[in-house]
Amino acid sequence: MVDFLFLSKLLPLFFYPLGLVFFLLIISLILWWKYPRWLPIPIIIAVMILFIGGNYYFSKLLVKSLEWQYISTAEDLPNAEAIVILGGGIKPMILPRPMIDVAESGDRVIYGAKLYNMGKSPLIIVTGGRIPWRGGENLPSEADDMKELLLLFGIPKSAIIKEGNSFNTYDNAVYTRKILTPLNINNILLVTSAIHMPRSVKIFEKQNLTVIPAPTDYLVTEKDFQEEDNWQNILINLFPDSDNFNNTTLAIKEYIGIVIYKLKGWL
Repeated sequence: MVDFLFLSKLLPLFFYPLGLVFFLLIISLILWWKYPRWLPIPIIIAVMILFIGGNYYFSKLLVKSLEWQYISTAEDLPNAEAIVILGGGIKPMILPRPMIDVAESGDRVIYGAKLYNMGKSPLIIVTGGRIPWRGGENLPSEADDMKELLLLFGIPKSAIIKEGNSFNTYDNAVYTRKILTPLNINNILLVTSAIHMPRSVKIFEKQNLTVIPAPTDYLVTEKDFQEEDNWQNILINLFPDSDNFNNTTLAIKEYIGIVIYKLKGWL
């Protein structure tokens, strides 16, 4: 039987902009062969998806709708019993990489270390595994790699707890709760990417944890809405851009995740 994890990775691909465009182009080829007079319809829809999904203004507003729900600064955050850092931003040390690499969302580890060094909590929990059928079977868990980075930042080994068996955000919350319960810890600073925070907060709160959001890795900032209103910027921003297209996809991924997790009763 195909498991939920596999389906949760596969099915959304058909709803992401790139997947939709690919599907529409396949339909176009079939129509070209069988019903050529209908050929323009899927092509026009595909062009519209490329234009809207890669549009600067649409992408920024869509991402902002998720990222700006829990804006805070490190100084404003209260102390908590533990800092929980979610995986998702670490590339393992595989040749020719000389060490563990930090991807875009790897800011999570850096920000978690900053909060610890500010005295926000005496304990850090790093949570995240690697999916075996996606090449992670013989690799250290993401939690292992995050721990190595935290040690490089000067965090003492005794202050770090690993959870390396989770493959999605729901697993992160469930397994983290199992670690926290024996320690009588209920109040946590949750560190993850800002775009991922709305879903993550609800999932962890569903586990009866008191969650203080500590978002990082912002894709949209105030400056993005303060660009000079000249014809050069307007013209460039109207054209589809791969970065905007990717950010639109990330936002759609989160909204799909929220719907799926609600249907599963996970948030």
